[in-house]
Amino acid sequence: MKPEHNPIFSLVGRVLIASLFIPAGFTKLFGFAGVVNYVAAAGLPQPQLAAVIAIGVEIPLGIALLLGWQTRKVAGILAAFTFIATMFFHQFWAVPEAQKMVQHLMFWKNMAIVGGLMMMASLGGGAWSLDNWRAARRAGLSPAAEIGRAHV
Repeated sequence: MKPEHNPIFSLVGRVLIASLFIPAGFTKLFGFAGVVNYVAAAGLPQPQLAAVIAIGVEIPLGIALLLGWQTRKVAGILAAFTFIATMFFHQFWAVPEAQKMVQHLMFWKNMAIVGGLMMMASLGGGAWSLDNWRAARRAGLSPAAEIGRAHV
């Protein structure tokens, strides 16, 4: 962990971004039929499979991101997932005029999330993550001491 990385910012960033994926996944799980119809309306093939994939990405990877486990890989996968989903579901350039503004906002909001996830894929989960705890254990260090030394 480089001293200029603030562990509070890393933790809060992970919590905020995970808070998008975990509830969205559970909403899809409990409203599965509606999600399948929404995916079908977007013209994607195999809408049931696509809905299952979305749930299988959002819930477990959202939890992994929240905990800071395999953060770089998880953030990279979530960035790709979000980018692809955005291209299919927020095509502001191809919707009726009445929908353009909302879809434009949703598109660029998602692109900002992709950017944040790419930063996490680059920088990792931070000092207060399972990744850091596991690295300290492998190095024979006390994870608590390593967290205590984190730059605040």
